[in-house]
Amino acid sequence: MHELSLHHLTILDAHPLQLVDAAAAAGFEYCGLRLVAPTAADTIVDVANNPALIRELRARLDATGVRLLDIEAIWLSPQTDVESLLPALEAGHMLGAQHVLCVGNDTERGRLRDNFGRLCEAADGFGLSVGLEAITYCAVGTPAEALEVVQASGQANARILIDALQFFRSGATCERIGAIDPALIEYIQICDGPSAAPQSLEARRQEARTSRLLPGDGELPLRELLSKLRSDLPLAVEAPTLELRGLPFDEQARRIHARMQTFLAGPVSWC
Repeated sequence: MHELSLHHLTILDAHPLQLVDAAAAAGFEYCGLRLVAPTAADTIVDVANNPALIRELRARLDATGVRLLDIEAIWLSPQTDVESLLPALEAGHMLGAQHVLCVGNDTERGRLRDNFGRLCEAADGFGLSVGLEAITYCAVGTPAEALEVVQASGQANARILIDALQFFRSGATCERIGAIDPALIEYIQICDGPSAAPQSLEARRQEARTSRLLPGDGELPLRELLSKLRSDLPLAVEAPTLELRGLPFDEQARRIHARMQTFLAGPVSWC
């Protein structure tokens, strides 16, 4: 049976403590926490350098029973300094995280591979695996490209992270999952969307950040995708949607969790 995680991007305006409370109120087993700003233009609550907040979050997680599935979002760019990411990795470890999410955003593939390997080595020191997510508007845009970087790293804790929207937007089909070693997929991000992809890079970026659909509300073959994965694989619901924006965080989380239960109870639909 799939356990569910409330991904921070889904309710990105929520303070980390509000995120944990919303996940608990709705019945999520996990949540995912944004500890690293993807780009300089993104703002986050600085958890990594706030020991008091780390302690408060640890206490809130323990009190609610919600576990931290992953921390994000490390975008590997030409300017990436892995040493500067150590406080975030340490904070993730202290909060009980299992995984680190990263994105390949560097067109110099050799440097990207080196930085990914260094990140894996650093994360391993904190007991964390590193999942490389393919994003169609970034340098690593397809599952095949992500898999190449993961395999080339030679790191035992290197993984590939499947984001359902990005997976299908890259042109990949469900059969592609069969070519990936199941041991390299420890959880996936799930949402829905129209079958037709936005044409421009900017439109795909906008869709990914603000206009996803909840599973079952779109046209992506999500149930077929899940049928090719382990039945106990955790599902991180990453579905920022205009439909729910403005509602209290707890209410958003409850509606999302209820929608996931309905979706998971439905029949498999094939491509």
